Amino acid sequence: MTRAAVEPVPAAGHHPTPDGADAWLQAGPQVLVVAAVALGYLAAALHASAGARGWSRWRTAAWLLGCAVAAVALSPALADHDPRAHMARHLLLGMVAPLGLVLGAPVTLVLRIAGAPVRRGIGRVLRSRPVHVLGHPLTAALLNVGGLYAVMLTPLHRVAGAQPLLHLHYLAAGYLFTWAVAGPDPAPRRPGLGTRMVAFVLAAGAHAVLAKLLYADTFTSAGDAGGLRAAALLMYYGGDVAELALAVVLFTAWYRRRAGLARGAHPARAPLA
Repeated sequence: MTRAAVEPVPAAGHHPTPDGADAWLQAGPQVLVVAAVALGYLAAALHASAGARGWSRWRTAAWLLGCAVAAVALSPALADHDPRAHMARHLLLGMVAPLGLVLGAPVTLVLRIAGAPVRRGIGRVLRSRPVHVLGHPLTAALLNVGGLYAVMLTPLHRVAGAQPLLHLHYLAAGYLFTWAVAGPDPAPRRPGLGTRMVAFVLAAGAHAVLAKLLYADTFTSAGDAGGLRAAALLMYYGGDVAELALAVVLFTAWYRRRAGLARGAHPARAPLA
C-alpha cells in the first residue's frame, strides 16, 4: 500500500523514533561520511585555487551547500518521526542536495588537480558504454523516478535495516539524474537539449503523479491521514520548487553555451587526457 512508504519505520530491536544518543548512533556514521566528503572537496578546491587557472568559489559554495543539505536530511532532526519528516528527507536527499553537489563539478575539480594518468583513466570511464547508458537522461530519469515508485508504492521502505541503502539510493539516483540533465562536468556523447528536456518533463510529470497517488490513498487509509496528506502535498509542491531550480540551471547553461558559440568562443572543458 502507498501509505507504507511514508509511515515511520521501526528498526529491528529499536523504537521507531530513537531519541538523543541512540538517534545519533544511527545517523552519526552517515553524517560523518558527508562531512568527510565535504572536507575532501574543500582540500581539493584549495589546491586548485593555488594553481594558474584557480577554482570557482561559487562551485565550492554549491558543493558545501549540497553537503550541508544532505547532512541535515540524514541527521536525527529529520528522523522518520512522521510522514512529513520522511518526505522532507526524500526531497532534500533526492532533489535539493544533488543540485548543489552537481553544480560543484567534482569531476572537473579532480581533472584540474590530477596528473595525466588519472585524467586518462577518468576519460576512459566517462567514455565507456556503461557510463554512456547509465548517464543517458532517459535512463537516469527511469532509475530516479522508477526507484521512487518502487519505494513509495511498496512496503520496501519499512524493511528494517534498509534505511541507509534507501538514503544512498535517493542521493545517488538524484545526483545521476541532475548530472545527466544539467551537469557542468564532462559528459562525452551527452544528448542535446531536446532529449534532456524530454527526460526532465517526463520525470517531473511522473513525480507529480506519484504525489497525487499518495494523496488519493490517504482517503482510504487508516492512521494519520492528515500527516500522510501533508506529506503528499509536500512532495508535490516541494518537488515543483526543486524541479524549477533544475530547469533554471539547465537553461542558464544552455544559454551561456549558445552565447559563447555565437561569439566564436568554445566552452572551457577540463582535459580528459
